[in-house]
Amino acid sequence: MILRPFLYEDTACASYLFGCLTERRLAVVDPHELLVERYLAAAERAGAPIVAVFETHVHADHVSGLPALVEATGATPYLPAGAGVGFVHEQLEDGAEIALGNTRVRALATPGHAPAHNAYLVADRRRGDAEPWLVFTGDSLLIGDVGRPDLHAQGEPEPLARELYSSLRRLLELPDGVLVYPSHYGGSVCGRALAGNPFSTIGFEREHNQALAALDVDTFVRELLVDVPLPPADQAAIVAANRAGIAAAHA
Repeated sequence: MILRPFLYEDTACASYLFGCLTERRLAVVDPHELLVERYLAAAERAGAPIVAVFETHVHADHVSGLPALVEATGATPYLPAGAGVGFVHEQLEDGAEIALGNTRVRALATPGHAPAHNAYLVADRRRGDAEPWLVFTGDSLLIGDVGRPDLHAQGEPEPLARELYSSLRRLLELPDGVLVYPSHYGGSVCGRALAGNPFSTIGFEREHNQALAALDVDTFVRELLVDVPLPPADQAAIVAANRAGIAAAHA
């Protein structure tokens, strides 16, 4: 299995190219519109096509590269069920599985940052078992923090904060050694105290992530809704573009 991270420093966004080289089936998770050519070049160097594009949710801080990638490659776009986008895609319900050769992807519903949000568990059959090796957590579990619940809340973030609490409990049921690859790192406005290190493990976050320390949902919600950063610039326009799914020109 191949895994290549792509970090966009201006908005501290992380996206990933991954998949099976044996059967030549690659995918991108949470692509950024300004990195489309880099994903394509990396896939060409690897000698395998991009056949799938996964979004963890409809992003509010950057325009997605999904439409341009689909246009360039013919890849299948996958989004969480109920994402509410206006373009053709396949919806992934909780527990849905996609095979990329020996690389297997399973959707794990993790609403809270957004009403429709999936994490993606990834297993590699060549490692000898079906246990997840890594998880793309989107904006649910971040490194040193968790995603903010207000950007998609229409002024009422508490219900989403409560959903996020349950979603994080699901993620913390994973084994300690599972690698955590979120969609943002330190410098992003999608959390309050993100670490500069963009990657971690479930075990390390369980032990050291202060946002996970609350013993009950009421405490979690109360602490999560304090000192929330300003929303992303041009949030409404970004969300509208990502829901419409119109490919931007890319150089």
